[in-house]
Amino acid sequence: MTASGKPMDNGRRRHGTLGIGQVASRSGIAASALRYYEAEGLIHSERSPAGQRRFKHDVLRRVAVIKSAQRLGIPLKEIRAAFATLPAHRSPGKRDWQELSRSWQQELSIRIEQLTRLRDQLDGCIGCGCLSLQSCPLRNPQDIAAESGPGARLFEEVEE
Repeated sequence: MTASGKPMDNGRRRHGTLGIGQVASRSGIAASALRYYEAEGLIHSERSPAGQRRFKHDVLRRVAVIKSAQRLGIPLKEIRAAFATLPAHRSPGKRDWQELSRSWQQELSIRIEQLTRLRDQLDGCIGCGCLSLQSCPLRNPQDIAAESGPGARLFEEVEE
């Protein structure tokens, strides 16, 4: 209780916003990661008169989407581009999030196909012992690395 008899809010809510510690606690994401996401333009805060970050509650949804997308292998650059399609003047609603989700479906289908192919070929690949990028059917089919020049290469998409 405060001196005036009102319950203390322990800093939980100030004018309908959350502090960085609250966002970190509720999202399970370190405050340093939240500051990084803000620096990268993925989330936004406003500053209190004392200079503290204050986040709207919808930041929790954005952070959850960021973490889910990262688990699926979607790079932050693509997450930022997708977030740029969300409305700036209001909190995104269900329809906005569904549209964002649809924009990732084709890419995720491609990744699922790649992972399925990797899973299905992994037993033979690990045990083959070829140690050759020229003949590896999994990582370098038809020696496509030669087209990219010398040095190590990682293929995001494998054409068959």
